[in-house]
Amino acid sequence: MALSLLGILGSPRRGGNAECLLDEALKGAASSGALVEKVVLADRNIHPCRGCGDCDATGICTFLDDMPPLLDKLRTVDRLVLASPVYFLSVTAQTKTMIDRCQAQWAAKYLLKRPIPRHSSPQRRGLFLSAAGWKSPAVFQCAVRVVRAFFVTLDFRYDGDLLYNGMDEKGDILKHPLALKEAFEAGARLATAE
Repeated sequence: MALSLLGILGSPRRGGNAECLLDEALKGAASSGALVEKVVLADRNIHPCRGCGDCDATGICTFLDDMPPLLDKLRTVDRLVLASPVYFLSVTAQTKTMIDRCQAQWAAKYLLKRPIPRHSSPQRRGLFLSAAGWKSPAVFQCAVRVVRAFFVTLDFRYDGDLLYNGMDEKGDILKHPLALKEAFEAGARLATAE
């Protein structure tokens, strides 16, 4: 049975560096037999977490927008590729809003002790892709911590990341000699990992 893989684009800018990386990773995963789906957060109606606490008792978010169906997908896919550029040393607002809305899953897992059911894959795995303008490798530290916490909450093993700094302008990633090849190969490896 083919593994399911969800690619999430957290960039508000279409066709940018993060999306180029994500598209290559998804091509790599598909070439290795994964069933691939792409979600663009900027095209979804996802409101910030209200901190209402309703999910503490049920593990279900009572705010009805585009997040509950996305959270259902996040609970069931075998693999996840999250792509977000770095804005002000972290993931974008679109990405962080989605992550914060996973509070319902945090409540289900940690307060209500409801594990995520396993489907076709015994080990769920995730990959983080990012590009940033600032040339220091330290630019990714906060974003990686946020993504790691997100993956832990959803029971995805952090299988790694591809982080490219000095990529400020749209299309800069296309000038990097290996970035797209590395993204393709990372997607293929993610799809075939045991």
